[in-house]
Amino acid sequence: MDWGLAAAAFGIGVVVGLTGMGGGALMTPVLVLFFHVPPLAAVSSDLVASAVMKPVGSVVHLRNGTVRLDLVRWLCLGSVPAAFGGVLIVRGLGDSDSVNDVIQKALGVALVIAAAGLFVRAYLRLAERARDRSGHRAADPQGPPSVSVRPWPTVAVGLVGGLVVGMTSVGSGSLIIIALMLLYPTLRASELVGTDLVQAVPLVASAAVGHVLFGDLTLSVTAALLVGSIPGAFLGAQLSSRLPGALIRRALAFVLLASALKMFDMPNGWTATVLGLLIVLAGPVWMALRRAHGFPALPSREPDAVGESGRV
Repeated sequence: MDWGLAAAAFGIGVVVGLTGMGGGALMTPVLVLFFHVPPLAAVSSDLVASAVMKPVGSVVHLRNGTVRLDLVRWLCLGSVPAAFGGVLIVRGLGDSDSVNDVIQKALGVALVIAAAGLFVRAYLRLAERARDRSGHRAADPQGPPSVSVRPWPTVAVGLVGGLVVGMTSVGSGSLIIIALMLLYPTLRASELVGTDLVQAVPLVASAAVGHVLFGDLTLSVTAALLVGSIPGAFLGAQLSSRLPGALIRRALAFVLLASALKMFDMPNGWTATVLGLLIVLAGPVWMALRRAHGFPALPSREPDAVGESGRV
């Protein structure tokens, strides 16, 4: 057992429990960059570990009635076969060296999209709060909101998300939930998370089965991931009501972008320059967006009634 890998998986599990996002987007880059696991083996091990973890949270959401099963069905119609197809595409790319190179670059693209998705998610929450002049988010409506299901766009989201997940292990939480927010803006946050989590179970399972069948799985890596990530995710879920989620999501976006740059083999000097510019510019840009929506530049200057975890 690689206890260093288990410790890293524990930390990532905490982040996933806090934010509901970032499992594959963090786990796979950590395996590749810090533990020198080949990209293909990293993707397969992460998918198998996720296939074991995700059903636990899904059961909770199903019991709480926060899952739109009609949307799950349309998503899975596209995502399940596409995830297995993503594995077939990877296997058809050629010898192991070329496959690993393509996977690494595809993972970099997926990480950039995931980081951008976190920004979009935060901006949508800011715009939602701006609809109320007091700066407070409107209370969730009583009962299920009225949602007009859009079958073929939903299938298309599942198709693209499943393909990305099958090839890179990234997207079952971060990418698809952003697309759901754009397609169904009236869904409550709890329903977005619950629906995305339940549809991710067959999606991740399909991709994991494909990798197992083609012999990509590394059992020692997968075991370490499970030993660390399961208790980490449990702890993160317990902490999620106590720590500011907005701060965690911003840190997660920064880590995702840094990982993406390394996946593209960007030299350390250029990586440091890009990340430094991000640190310098991100604050002023976000403060300008807050002012444009009628909020103070700093969340600390909002009315006390707005909870710290609800500020963005």
